[in-house]
Amino acid sequence: MSSLSENLPKVQARIEAALRRSNRPPGSVTLVAVTKTHPPETVREALAAGLDQIGENKVQEARAKKPEAGDRGVWHLIGHLQTNKVKYVPPLFDWVHSIDSLGLARDLSDRAKEDGRRLKILLQINPSGESTKFGVPPDQASSLAEQLNKLPNLELRGVMMLAPYYEEVERTRPLFAELRETRDRVEKETGLALPELSMGMSHDFEIAIEEGATLVRLGTVLFGARPKATKALSDAAAD
Repeated sequence: MSSLSENLPKVQARIEAALRRSNRPPGSVTLVAVTKTHPPETVREALAAGLDQIGENKVQEARAKKPEAGDRGVWHLIGHLQTNKVKYVPPLFDWVHSIDSLGLARDLSDRAKEDGRRLKILLQINPSGESTKFGVPPDQASSLAEQLNKLPNLELRGVMMLAPYYEEVERTRPLFAELRETRDRVEKETGLALPELSMGMSHDFEIAIEEGATLVRLGTVLFGARPKATKALSDAAAD
């Protein structure tokens, strides 16, 4: 049983305090409620609490949960997208945060066209250079952004990153700052408007906000510790 009713006001207060510290206007950050491995009723609980931005790491979990939500909510795919899952994405999601290759984006655009959809996307960048993280190096971001912008059924809205987990949370600040600076450079080099910065999770979202995040992806701090995925969720992607 989650304690969302207790946690949400505290999280919202922390978000607004971080905005004040960084002289940003109230309400300038969107909270994406990440229900990874939680059951479908957690999505219903989030929607009932007014959290209409729902994040999932895996396509198969969204396939299991989306029917429970009906037409409610704006759905964000925040995890890595595998090529064999692209066909499922347009009916399920409104945003894809994790685009890091032109080939993947082309497949997604083609599938979105078939489904009569236009999806908002973010370019995933890997400023830390960690081999375990997806994303393009910062010096390749401008070139890929220009190519993504030409795809007809995708709307490039900004950039995203997955920061390493550090016990000393301040160690993430330079990486968040680098993502913001990379976004600003890409805008200058390409002439594109990229307003969205998707960065920050439960353990570091306040620092991310102080460094300019417009989308924070929060799960544990809202819903408590993540349970292990059930077999039903794991099997939901089976054809």
